[in-house]
Amino acid sequence: MNAAAGAALVWCPFGTVEDARAAIAAVLDEGLAACANILPGVESHYVWQGAREQAGEVGVLFKTNCERLGNLVARLDALHPYDQPSILGWRCDVASEATLVWLGGLGE
Repeated sequence: MNAAAGAALVWCPFGTVEDARAAIAAVLDEGLAACANILPGVESHYVWQGAREQAGEVGVLFKTNCERLGNLVARLDALHPYDQPSILGWRCDVASEATLVWLGGLGE
């Protein structure tokens, strides 16, 4: 892989930091992401099954490349302890050349 693969990001909240760390370890070990940033103390407000809800969560921002984006989203869906986790992935329009090279080799 190379810088031409392009950068991609995935946002995924978890219920606990332990669940987030377990998912991060798995996708890093499997080569699906090069990095993940844990953002603790996320306060989530949402509508679920017709009711307004609020919960404390741990947000995670995963950094990957475009070639692995779909596989990363699918793997997080399989690993996640929620029945229907919110997982959003997107391709980045712009990234530094060094970041593109790093993501192209997924942390090598």
